[in-house]
Amino acid sequence: MKWLFFLGVFVSLHSQNKQLLYGFKEVPQQLLLNPGGQVDYRGYIGVPILSHIHFNAGITGFSAFDIFADDGRDFNQKLREVAYSMDSKDFVGFKQQLDIFSAGFSVNTSLEDKLFISFGMYQESDIFTYFPKDYAILANEGNYNNLNRRFDFGQLSVSAEVLSVFHIGVNKKINSKWTLGIRGKIYSSIAQLSSTKNQGSFITVPTANNNLNHIFDLDMKLQTSGISFLREPDVNDELEVLKKRLLFGGNLGVGIDLGFTHQPAPEWTIDASLQDIGFINYSKDVKNFILDKYLEYDGVQSVFPQVTSGQTAQDYWDEVSSDFEELVEIDSTTTSYTKWRPIKLNSSVSYNFGRKINKECNCLDKLDPTFQNRVGAHLFAMKRPNHLQWALSLFYFRKFYKNLQIKTTYTVDAFSFTNVGLGMSAALGPVQFYIMADNLLEYQNLAKSQSVSLQLGFNYIFKNNEN
Repeated sequence: MKWLFFLGVFVSLHSQNKQLLYGFKEVPQQLLLNPGGQVDYRGYIGVPILSHIHFNAGITGFSAFDIFADDGRDFNQKLREVAYSMDSKDFVGFKQQLDIFSAGFSVNTSLEDKLFISFGMYQESDIFTYFPKDYAILANEGNYNNLNRRFDFGQLSVSAEVLSVFHIGVNKKINSKWTLGIRGKIYSSIAQLSSTKNQGSFITVPTANNNLNHIFDLDMKLQTSGISFLREPDVNDELEVLKKRLLFGGNLGVGIDLGFTHQPAPEWTIDASLQDIGFINYSKDVKNFILDKYLEYDGVQSVFPQVTSGQTAQDYWDEVSSDFEELVEIDSTTTSYTKWRPIKLNSSVSYNFGRKINKECNCLDKLDPTFQNRVGAHLFAMKRPNHLQWALSLFYFRKFYKNLQIKTTYTVDAFSFTNVGLGMSAALGPVQFYIMADNLLEYQNLAKSQSVSLQLGFNYIFKNNEN
């Protein structure tokens, strides 16, 4: 089917933004976003596997409703219109994160000074790709229908990785105005592939005698690590390899997170953090594929024929692959390589108001001196291969009781201008549960949503004596 290959790539494949969790100081996992966040408890233990479950996926340029809506129009025609309306700056992303274990506790360094130590381990998957529009047009129309048109093969840019991360962080309240934090990380990559620095073009020029001169000028590379074991037929061996790599038997790397919180006045809070300043060195189970060629091929037939009606994506690419392999030879190496982690920035400014009033004396409640409300703005940015992914949120936080807090956000990003989210933290004694979701306005028809995000978890909180 026309375009099925390209649709499959995008649907199977993100926004990394966690604007609901960031700054939600009642939830311990907010320290993963800002190691310098404020801490108002003595310690916590995350319920193993259940302390933080996160899923996030997004796509720019179209929604599933644009293609699958039951409107009587031809599916292939809708798919074609969507693909032609997109450009090479559109992208798709997916992220999943799962806490394996986590905990934190206070350490008295003197009679007055305290450090808060938090540590844990989580597993993470991250897939990101840009839309290669020229590839899509070439597959649909073929090169015979596009003589003298130069197709940009450098539009191919994709990265994917599954890894585990062990981390330990130190949080220090310097004084009533400043809190600083740092978190060290050890990365263990389970599997990775990337092809993000491609260059090249393809053009077909008509010559004498109705021949076609196909010109390839390519400088492309696909780097992979930890992929080859997936082809092994023994499932038990695959599981053993996965467990080993999950527990620091994979390709290793190191990184740090930095963060701070500043309160110039009790009503105002300014904070910021940088995450994943680090790298991973890939030296195990490495296989790289390199295509660095200039080739002119004179022939009668098209190298990239038009997709015919009823032809599956697999049939089409089997045909193209067979012809392409006869023309060029792809080199392979096992050379190790190093990749920097995608750095993320979070920053917010907020205004706190509404102290709790004791009705008996009509005065401020000394047992609960905290503010009940908070409003503010949050900025998120992340380095991607070809652009800076960003999001800007406005938020309102409300503390209803000591054991119930709600935060709502309105976010503008590349996926949507109408993203409304809601997060809640509730506790029954020391047991805390939180759940957070974005794009609530789209839940009545998820097919129209261009991004979805869900976070939830359980913790056991050791509260301060005064709480």
